[in-house]
Amino acid sequence: MTQDLSADYKKVYDNRLGFGDSPALILVDFVQAYFDKSCALYAGVEDALESALRVRELARAADIPVIYTNVVYYEEGRDGGVFFRKAPVLKNFIVGNPMGDWPVGLQPGDDELVISKQYPSAFFGTSLASTLKGRNVDTLIITGVTTSGCIRATCVDAMSNGLHTDCRCRRLWRPSRSTSQCKSL
Repeated sequence: MTQDLSADYKKVYDNRLGFGDSPALILVDFVQAYFDKSCALYAGVEDALESALRVRELARAADIPVIYTNVVYYEEGRDGGVFFRKAPVLKNFIVGNPMGDWPVGLQPGDDELVISKQYPSAFFGTSLASTLKGRNVDTLIITGVTTSGCIRATCVDAMSNGLHTDCRCRRLWRPSRSTSQCKSL
């Protein structure tokens, strides 16, 4: 296998589809846990939040729907299944834990949708696909944190649901291989 992952992905996935006619923006898992230095999930991605705020303002100005995701579990993670057991750090997202709150500046507007999820993809086990279809959305602009998990899973599922997918990833947590994978979609 070639050591240059970007070149590997370019050979297979370099065809760009562009945007469709009706985009939506989704901000995946921008929650306090990734911005609080006292949390085990702290990722040092303050610049990604600043970028997401700029993208969100552009979307709002263009009247593009804005959607947010967060991860929320019942007490003891009883609705988290194997994922919760595999990654005990997810306890930071049990209902009421302040690490699951929105960071300063990223509070959703009253007319903006919040999708709460228990697994990496914003689509899995949620109403996202039917909501997008009901609004005739054909393009999903994706930004967020944890490219190696939630961003990538959401990108794959967006494409699998027939959406044009545009990943606005700058410098996100665990960016090496996963950023190449995300860009390929």
